[in-house]
Amino acid sequence: MKNKIFTGLFTSLFLIFSGSIVAQQIDPVIEEAANDLEKQVIEWRRDFHKNPELSNREFETAKKIAAHLESLGMEVQTGIAKTGVVGILKGDNPGKVVALRADIDALPVTERNDLPFKSTVTTEFLGTQTGVMHACGHDTHTAILMGVAQILANNKDKINGTVKFIFQPAEEGPPPGEEGGASVMIKEGVLEKPAVDAIFGLHINSATPVGTIRYKPEGTMAAVERFVINVEGKGTHGSAPWSGTDPILISAKIIDGLQTIISRESKLVDAAAVITVGKISSGVRFNIIPETAEMIGTVRTLDPDMKELILRRMNEMVPAIAEAFGGKATIEFQNNTAITYNDPELTAKMLPTLQKVAGKDKVELQKATTGGEDFSFFQEKIPGLYFFLGGQPLDSSDPAPHHTPDFFIDESGLNLGVKVMSQLALDYLNMD
Repeated sequence: MKNKIFTGLFTSLFLIFSGSIVAQQIDPVIEEAANDLEKQVIEWRRDFHKNPELSNREFETAKKIAAHLESLGMEVQTGIAKTGVVGILKGDNPGKVVALRADIDALPVTERNDLPFKSTVTTEFLGTQTGVMHACGHDTHTAILMGVAQILANNKDKINGTVKFIFQPAEEGPPPGEEGGASVMIKEGVLEKPAVDAIFGLHINSATPVGTIRYKPEGTMAAVERFVINVEGKGTHGSAPWSGTDPILISAKIIDGLQTIISRESKLVDAAAVITVGKISSGVRFNIIPETAEMIGTVRTLDPDMKELILRRMNEMVPAIAEAFGGKATIEFQNNTAITYNDPELTAKMLPTLQKVAGKDKVELQKATTGGEDFSFFQEKIPGLYFFLGGQPLDSSDPAPHHTPDFFIDESGLNLGVKVMSQLALDYLNMD
């Protein structure tokens, strides 16, 4: 409650002293256009859902997006970060530049939903045959932003400045050995020519009721590191463990030790943190102690100082534990995302827009989550606001989580996404 009071007070003071005035109601032209376009947005979403493509392989998805943007008369750039698409819409009046971002990739998940537009696409992923599914809602994000692009392109007289539409590939991470995602788009200049002043993004959520928006100033989603630990022991017969060095035992001790970094060294009253080992590979037979073991896992942090502590202690602890049990171990990290950090000033500035579009009672302050999002790389460069859009049916009490075969989104939630992203762009460009 204190956070809600503080945020509301901060917003009011900011708007008063900045001299920015935001209309108290959604632009009726935006509202009418979004309502008229709702069926088309749903059709786009269903097409993407039925024809999903994995990270860095979104070739047909990109073609459809580019064709739509070109039909609206925009300057269109393709092949950004391999399959990304960017549309540039110049308003009738000069001003700032705002970016709106949607991610476009799907996941290696086999869909179980019984839908007329269910994905039946299959592929081989890391040597395993699997289905392909939009099991995180990126199909909805893409359709929403295509709708926003159409509305704003038809209302250039309302735009004071430029809107850059960023359709980003590989948010879920590129295949091993490849680069991809937001960091590569940035490297290839997506925030330049013209230089972007601020960026907005949303994520539909299966556990947030339709019609609701949830947000949090500052750290809202975690920094994500992937780590690989390789353990070296000495192989021997399983009946004589004293004649070898068991890398599986060492792995167990390492896992146990890593959890003490969270439970005994991390100040969890400041922010959440997680170390998870998600995969262990070792051995070929029940009666052979193998020579090596490999562990792969993830670290999630919401505080930069805590992140530094955890990574430093992991680097110290892993080889030390292995050595204590007669083996050797190395650890390597790969940075997947930074902390998704909502600029406090921008968040306060745009909160009235969220409230007037969704209704004040439908805009909720939420706690941070330990999920990750590479939208964070954009926010490292420029102020950004990332929020959550309701996609859970009101009569659903146990929605399937994201990244699962039963993941389901209520399409009636897309209309609010179109309206709020359109209004955010206009309001930001119209502010002092």
